[in-house]
Amino acid sequence: MTFRMEDKGKIESIKFSPDLRVLAVQRSQTTVEFINFIEGMDVMEYSQACKGKSTRILGFNWTGLNEIVFVTDHGLELYQVLPEKRTLKPIKTHNTVVNWLSACLIATYKTYKYGQLYVVVLRHQPRVGGQPNAEVCLYQLHRESPARKTDVLRLEMSGRFAVNVVDSLLVVHHQTSQTSMVFDIRLAKDSDGYVNYHHPVCPPLSIKSFTFQLPIAPTHLPNETTETQCDLYSSNWVVFQPNIVIDAKWGCLWTVQLNLQPMINMFPDKLKLMDFLLQRSDSKMTVLTVCLLALSPGPQQCGLRTISQLYDKLNAIYKDHLDSKSQGAEAVAPSTSQVVVDQSDMYTYVLSRFVDSIDASGNYKFVVAVLIDYIRSLNQNRIHVQHYLYELLINTLVQNGCFYQLHQMMQYHVLSDSKHLACLLLSLESVYPPAHQLALDMLKRLSTANEEIIEVLLSTHQLFSALRFVKTVGQVDQISARKFLEVALSTENNQLFYTVFKFFEQRNLRLRGRPDFPKGEHCESYVKHFESLYGSEALGQPLQT
Repeated sequence: MTFRMEDKGKIESIKFSPDLRVLAVQRSQTTVEFINFIEGMDVMEYSQACKGKSTRILGFNWTGLNEIVFVTDHGLELYQVLPEKRTLKPIKTHNTVVNWLSACLIATYKTYKYGQLYVVVLRHQPRVGGQPNAEVCLYQLHRESPARKTDVLRLEMSGRFAVNVVDSLLVVHHQTSQTSMVFDIRLAKDSDGYVNYHHPVCPPLSIKSFTFQLPIAPTHLPNETTETQCDLYSSNWVVFQPNIVIDAKWGCLWTVQLNLQPMINMFPDKLKLMDFLLQRSDSKMTVLTVCLLALSPGPQQCGLRTISQLYDKLNAIYKDHLDSKSQGAEAVAPSTSQVVVDQSDMYTYVLSRFVDSIDASGNYKFVVAVLIDYIRSLNQNRIHVQHYLYELLINTLVQNGCFYQLHQMMQYHVLSDSKHLACLLLSLESVYPPAHQLALDMLKRLSTANEEIIEVLLSTHQLFSALRFVKTVGQVDQISARKFLEVALSTENNQLFYTVFKFFEQRNLRLRGRPDFPKGEHCESYVKHFESLYGSEALGQPLQT
């Protein structure tokens, strides 16, 4: 963004609203001016003066997309900014004597501190031996009640510190050790019943080094540059919220970001690691990597109990996401956004890859247990299981000859009935003949698959079974005579063809009072075949047994 402002005097402070739609500028001790950037820079400015003729503004901070607080020597003044009307509306005034202002007010947005507003204060506390020991205190702000200290970050160091907020994490930079500590106030903590005490989620680490190109001295060619290493944790650094670092010496600005992939090896507790990752934005692929490592042979493989708990964490969020979608577009969005890992993600990036990595001599029992437990977790969270997960499990059982286990799962309904699953069972008939009956039983239980059952029976030339099924479901009058006669003819069993032909003659007689087939059914070729076998005088005669 590039813009030019009219020179109206020295600027004491200048801050954009978090959505970059309004710029607040303080040039005097009594007034803050505002410029809209809704559709480009607005030439019309508007301003707000503090209360009282003798009141001085010590500073201001945005506390919301359209909320701003003036810190004066007489207290706090909270305003609502109305950009469209180019005015401010007073919300609340709190009178108290303020001698100085030195605090970082961290904004209240979903990508920051879990949707909550905090004042962050760095304090140096004495400890045993007289050595200073720093800590960061978090005071949660409420609209209708006083601020309350809720969290303390244990730094276990002393010296110069600076704080950034990155993806709802507090990152505390320590100049002396040239390291940064990462804190997550959502993770497990110690508590005295009033305040939560936190330690870094991983060992202190240094910011990744950075090099940039600078022009060489003026005596050289103008296009010549030299590679310069940035001084990390320099005394020239100035830190701004939420995640900005400026090097005043080099005139460079950076944003601090988090690289999640290396953190996988920094959490020995995979459940705690999952809790951490699920709260981070754009962490889905890292989450899936952790899931795959937890299954695969190696130092990071987990036991079934831990794997089960990982599944439940993922599917609890997945269920909340599905419930929110079912409520429609008007549903209220959650205050924080968690990563959603659905069945397709797990199948594509974890389970199918895990199954493929286990060869025939591998521990297929563990593979089957892993797949069943993921299905168990979905069912427990009342999430409909997609057919491709069942297919993966069934194929694994078949490839390892576990037909008895497959039969047991079908009989005890471990796998939910579906047309997809029934079709898969039918395809296994050549390697496991009972799969055919299992598929038929499943289709019957569905009660919405009558046509599919008839097709299955016809495909295996079970014409009598198909006719009996048609009678039981009351569809004798609707079925196609031509389809049944075609299958009967293909069997080359004349007696079977005769019986099927007479069945439909009797249906014609009952429906239309005549045994012959209407032209619309296109059965002429089958009538001729019947005549060639039994003569025309046999047409319309009762069934001979």
